Amino acid sequence: MKVGLSCIFQNPWNNLNDFDVYQHEIKMAEQAEGLGYDSIWGVEHHFTGYTMCPDVTQWLTYVAAKTEKVQLGSMAIILPWHDPVRVAEEISMLDNLSNGRVIMGFGRGLARVEFDTFRLNQSVAKETFAESTKMICEGLEQGYCEMDGEHIKQPKAPIRPAPFKSFKGRSYAASMSPDSILMMAELGLGLLLVPHKPWDEVAVDIGNYRDLFNKVHGANPPAPIAACWTYCHEDEGVAKAAAEKYITGYWQSVIDHYEMNKDYFKQKKGYEYYGNMSDVINDVGRDAIADMFMDLQVWGTPEQCYEKVLNIRNKVGNGGFSGVFTYADMPFDVAEKSYHLFSKEVLPQLKKLPALEDAKQVA
Repeated sequence: MKVGLSCIFQNPWNNLNDFDVYQHEIKMAEQAEGLGYDSIWGVEHHFTGYTMCPDVTQWLTYVAAKTEKVQLGSMAIILPWHDPVRVAEEISMLDNLSNGRVIMGFGRGLARVEFDTFRLNQSVAKETFAESTKMICEGLEQGYCEMDGEHIKQPKAPIRPAPFKSFKGRSYAASMSPDSILMMAELGLGLLLVPHKPWDEVAVDIGNYRDLFNKVHGANPPAPIAACWTYCHEDEGVAKAAAEKYITGYWQSVIDHYEMNKDYFKQKKGYEYYGNMSDVINDVGRDAIADMFMDLQVWGTPEQCYEKVLNIRNKVGNGGFSGVFTYADMPFDVAEKSYHLFSKEVLPQLKKLPALEDAKQVA
């Protein structure tokens, strides 16, 4: 099994210094290859401390220069916020610089604060994402971008430096709603899974995705990659207390950043799924939903962490797992102890699991 490290640079309540957050995450990333991780990831967000990586390819370029073997994953570049031809150029450049180590991941975006501050119409994000993805993926295979779409109008533009190997099998998208997951199947993208509902329900979505992918493309999709908020400690009680404080704390930052407890998404075309989520959060209560989110993550003793990753794999057939180790004002030394214990005790056992190359039936 492939195992990665996700660095999200979170400072949601501005209780930390942004510079210190960066130095901590850089330190974690610089240790990852030596500890045995297969990949390092970044996620794009803007304007708040929810996460503070406004340029994923810039982050991964730094990582590329500090490493030799780890793959470089974008989880994800949010395409409606970018000129897609520039994204294609940046990805090709990073792949050339890193000798072909890029795992390309896209998303369409969700938070009002980011769309509004960029002065963009969120109601067309779904269509913009689909056109941008198609143009970029085709462009990286053929060496030039060209699109005459409803939203993307791009005359033929060569990509330089030219792509030197195919991105097929290493092109993914972050998806949460069932409709989005099916759209990724049509576009030919693998799935980046961020836990937000029971894994049994995710397995149903993946089954539908796999069937549609196979129908459209005549082959199974690549095995999904799952990212989970992770905390590891020798003492089960300490681990549970930390999960209750920091993992649920992270979820509270999700609700605040995305305004998940408001009616905003009900008014936005293409975001109806999230409007329904807001009803659930308000009916059940944000604390109860935070507890549910915590139960989906990977925390506990090393043995418990291993079993939880294995349980996720058995349900959804993910070929890769990426751990998020620092979040929600967690003290840096606490995060580092968790990271190193997981790396010592859990990582080697996960890497012994047989590789899953494509999204086959697992349940």
